[in-house]
Amino acid sequence: MEEFDAIIIGSGAGGLSTALCLARAGQKVIVLEQHSVPGGWCHSFTLNGQRFSPGVHYIGLLDEGASTSELYKGLGVANDLVFFRMNPNGYDHCRINSERFDFPAGIENLQAGLIEKFPHEEKNIKEYLTLIKRVNRELQLIPTLKGLWQKITVPFRTKHFGKFALFSLKRVVDWHIKDPMLKAVLNAQCGDHGLPPKRASFPVHCSVMNHYLEGGFYPMGGGSGIVKAMTKQIKRHGGTIRTNQTVSRILVENNTAYGVELANGTQIKAKVIVSNTDPTNTYLKLVGKDKISKKLARRLEKTKYSVTSLILFLTLEMDVTQAGIDSGNVWYFKDEHTDAHFETLMQPDILEGDEFPAFFLSCTTLKDPVSYNGRYHNFEVVTYVDYDSFSAFHALEEYHSPEYHVFKEKIIAKFMNSISKIIPGSRDHVVYAELGTPKTNEFYINSTRGNVYGTEKTLQQIGPFAYKNKSEIDNLFLCGASTLSHGVTGATYSGLEAAARILNCKSSDLILKDDNQKIRIYDAEDPAGWDAFIHQKREDKQRNFKEAKFN
Repeated sequence: MEEFDAIIIGSGAGGLSTALCLARAGQKVIVLEQHSVPGGWCHSFTLNGQRFSPGVHYIGLLDEGASTSELYKGLGVANDLVFFRMNPNGYDHCRINSERFDFPAGIENLQAGLIEKFPHEEKNIKEYLTLIKRVNRELQLIPTLKGLWQKITVPFRTKHFGKFALFSLKRVVDWHIKDPMLKAVLNAQCGDHGLPPKRASFPVHCSVMNHYLEGGFYPMGGGSGIVKAMTKQIKRHGGTIRTNQTVSRILVENNTAYGVELANGTQIKAKVIVSNTDPTNTYLKLVGKDKISKKLARRLEKTKYSVTSLILFLTLEMDVTQAGIDSGNVWYFKDEHTDAHFETLMQPDILEGDEFPAFFLSCTTLKDPVSYNGRYHNFEVVTYVDYDSFSAFHALEEYHSPEYHVFKEKIIAKFMNSISKIIPGSRDHVVYAELGTPKTNEFYINSTRGNVYGTEKTLQQIGPFAYKNKSEIDNLFLCGASTLSHGVTGATYSGLEAAARILNCKSSDLILKDDNQKIRIYDAEDPAGWDAFIHQKREDKQRNFKEAKFN
């Protein structure tokens, strides 16, 4: 039986950051991934020769000195990362029917743009955006407060957070904004946490907005660019990563985890086990209900998971820039009634209606210009659905039935009706279209009910009410979107926190200062600013594509 200091189950951003921190601390670490490639939601794959990334669409706070930049530098992976700055005049575009509203980089630019569109709301816009900044500043302050006096004065230091923390996004927006269209624009990014405004936690939405206020960035190579940088450093520090390794159970005796058993019966021992899968999978499937407390079992029964998704992986042969598509993402809504669109999307019959009332569209070949072969543009188009809309396939051991494929084709047709609103004529230029469903999420990511953000980010399941990194079982820890925070950056921080608990230190101690580390960032839409290697990679991509087509 092999023995390690730590076994990491799952290789998402949280699992990889935990593994990297432990390996740097000198521990003998192994990461076990059920999929054929590491990365979880961060992995990339190819379809018909084109690359797609299902879970990484943009990352924020990457400018020099910003928190995500400092995180990657402190982990020692910055030198292996290249990012492209998405359109600074609109890293996100909100399309409400035929009207377009841009989210430019910089809160001052966003404020000016909104005031230009909604001059009658100038005072309210300024007050609302100021509130966003204050709540985020106070959110970041809370973990840094030390000593009795600072803790006693928390209510005074975080008065804006305290005043609005218990309210929904809709309630706070309604208090500050009157214009229905402006409300919809300010709610547009709720897709980044998967909850409609009336159910979304205002602080969570503040955090999401703040993460992107200074702009959006996309990794060269898609999500796999981040995965490769982290796995390279894990291996450099002696860590091991194994794919196609399905963990069937966590070995527990006397309330102490001591190893794992794989699906083939192989057992591996370790002093510490870290689960990067969600709490339901961790405690009920891997540990077993008989080995957890009744209190935890009751909590798991009440736990709600975030939305699941449909993702269309689409390749078009046309100049999509003529339709106004650029490196910025598009959030599309049929009209300004955001809550109603979420309700429609959650209906059990997803084939009802000819179009989806809301969706997210992203052109990866414009965000990552190195991936453009000179002819085809790749898109990831996402909308949310009710998990039970695929109930006909839940009980099947092999869900890839003829009926499943027919069902998917109908959904793809509905998607193309929706996309035609954004890219006229796109239906006539489809090279390839494949659909990821809740079943796909379950199969490849092993997420409960196909969820995309871990636990649902309602007030009752975030912050002090989120699942802790240290479990009630000795030597068993959790990381990932159901603990500290969601998203690529949030999950990465959760991995640091798990490692800190194991190493008995602070998570900040694991972000090591290294002035030699620096992320290379280039403007996606400004070839004049690219280094020679970027031009070379793009030329190689286009030459190889032409040769392949010719042969």
